[in-house]
Amino acid sequence: MIKKYWISIIALLLAGLMSPVFAADVLLGAGDVLKITVYDHPDLALETRVSEAGSISYPLIGQVTVGGISSAAAEKKIASLLEGGKFIRNAQVNIIVTVMQSQQISILGQVNRPGRYPIEGRRSVLEVLALAGGVNSEAGDTATVVRNRDGNSKKEVIDILGMVQSGDLALNSEVLAGDIVYVARAQRFYIYGQVQRPGMYRLERGMTVLQALSVGGGLNARGTERGIRIKRSDLNGVIQEIPAKHDDLIHTDDVLYIQESLF
Repeated sequence: MIKKYWISIIALLLAGLMSPVFAADVLLGAGDVLKITVYDHPDLALETRVSEAGSISYPLIGQVTVGGISSAAAEKKIASLLEGGKFIRNAQVNIIVTVMQSQQISILGQVNRPGRYPIEGRRSVLEVLALAGGVNSEAGDTATVVRNRDGNSKKEVIDILGMVQSGDLALNSEVLAGDIVYVARAQRFYIYGQVQRPGMYRLERGMTVLQALSVGGGLNARGTERGIRIKRSDLNGVIQEIPAKHDDLIHTDDVLYIQESLF
């Protein structure tokens, strides 16, 4: 099936896409836990959490605002305050972010492990889907990214299947902390009547009536390919009954009916 094909291809791509991001590139925020050390001054070692106001309390110098700056910048700021207060000469401060609470992304829908995940720096859609264990067997071919920038929400639909099939990773959009990635359930169609396996099935891209018939196991002993009908809702929600040919395309939520042979 196409579904299994593109899942395996994405897994291979992700192995090469995941790139290291250094803590120095990450902006600190509320909830982050920092482990701070000063070379040759073990008494100044501290593990602390950034407050909602974006600050920490540090020995000798008191409250230090670190929210919204990188850990590298926070190192320089603390060193400058220690030197400026004449507490230490040539202070060498090191900060390790042990818990990245402020930089999180929500990954929802048809993924193996939906939830909120910390991310460091800039990541792509495929990379964050890997964080959630990839898509599950019920996933559709697209992912929707909801971004909140300066109080304005924008939505972008990413065609994952098309991107992988074409190899054009320019569509592998960047996501940042606070974004939401949602993978919807795959589109479906229904087949009933004189087929081997009537029921609901995944609608593959470009699926024809003949292909849909094969998914249902083909005709049973009483079925006929003459007079196949499709029940389809129009834009107003009114169900239309349409005669179908083998090469007609199946639409989302179509109901394909296979009649009984009269002979």
